[in-house]
Amino acid sequence: MPWKRPLSGLYFSGWSVSRFEVMSGSVEMEVQSDDSPMPAAPKSWMRNAMERSGPFCLPDFDHRPGALHSVLGQIQVQFLFRRNDIGRSKAEVAANFINNRIPGVNVTPHFCKIQDKDEDFYRQFHVVVCGLDSVPARRWMNGMLHSLIEYDDDNTPITGTNIPLVDGGTEGLKGNARVILTGTSACIECTLGLYPPQVTYPLCTIANTPRLPEHCIEYVKIIQWPKENPYQCEIDGDDPAHLCWIHEKSVERASHFGITGVDYKLVQGVVKNIIPAVASTNASIAAVCANEVFKLATGVCKPLNDYVVLNQSDGVYTFAFANEKREDCLVCGRKANILNIKEDAKLEELISKLCQDDGARMKNPGLTTNVNGKQMTLYIATVPSIERQTRPNLKKTLTELGLVNGAEIVVADETSPMSMTFKLNFI
Repeated sequence: MPWKRPLSGLYFSGWSVSRFEVMSGSVEMEVQSDDSPMPAAPKSWMRNAMERSGPFCLPDFDHRPGALHSVLGQIQVQFLFRRNDIGRSKAEVAANFINNRIPGVNVTPHFCKIQDKDEDFYRQFHVVVCGLDSVPARRWMNGMLHSLIEYDDDNTPITGTNIPLVDGGTEGLKGNARVILTGTSACIECTLGLYPPQVTYPLCTIANTPRLPEHCIEYVKIIQWPKENPYQCEIDGDDPAHLCWIHEKSVERASHFGITGVDYKLVQGVVKNIIPAVASTNASIAAVCANEVFKLATGVCKPLNDYVVLNQSDGVYTFAFANEKREDCLVCGRKANILNIKEDAKLEELISKLCQDDGARMKNPGLTTNVNGKQMTLYIATVPSIERQTRPNLKKTLTELGLVNGAEIVVADETSPMSMTFKLNFI
């Protein structure tokens, strides 16, 4: 096993043993009224269990259609959080609850983004456990832990510098967990294909021919809000006033196109990109992650190799398999990254390739290079002043920018704390 340090600290990112550190956002709770429109319940054994009465049910058992969604939508927030916790940091509430409930456990909450912590913060831990709610956040954490690895002359990770990553995620009745022995096994970046791209709607569709309730909500979100800007600020998915305005305008647009199904809960889901959570799935995946941490901490047996899936949509199904480490991985490959592109391609085409390529999937890359011994900023979108200065470069070809075959481009992106170097290969 490449990880042999004695256990003294663990870091739980997104989730809340002697010592834990947990990070998260703020608590929200919702009350679902009995007459709220309900989506169709899943066709499974859970529907039968939740929506029909039986000899062991109480007289007031609620067996109406949709009861399953009421329970699944609300029960997972009731384990640690209470109504008087609304508005407080989830990390702080969870930490206080666990510290008071379990003697000897010390959970330290951090109410901030994972990107706000530096290398020294993450270097102090022996295992990092992620329960993050987005792929970019997972990629960032994966990049951070790999940036901490030190290698010997044989290009082998030095024991003690490679911090294992245990990652878990759920979506409705499906979940997965994995163990990444950084520097040794396949990392998050090696297996981006396991994560489906986020659902997006073509602008032409939502603007001209909407067919779904989501199209109407997206129109208000990305077109009507910036145009009218009712509150003179960016959309805040946690502000009821913002959501009510979007709901009202979405209903108007849906009515104009004869579309039904726009309700407040759907608006909230689209605006905040909410992924449904089921308590049993969360508990199962959390148990797998905890079990893997126990294996790593004690060495009683080998850890998971290296990925397990859970599917409860129709019965209960689980399967484990090992992912292959990619030699050309942008994070753990430790080889020059070759970028094949046409010689007459424009810079905007190169950036589009970095964003759409399955091996990169960048969000907002910034590019610099070295031309004739001088540092040159090709394009950076995250700094307004630099973006204005470098915007004309987008329409220039690579040769017009002074780039030649074999030139190296340094790329920085929000999906990773590390910058990546690509060598151009003209085709």
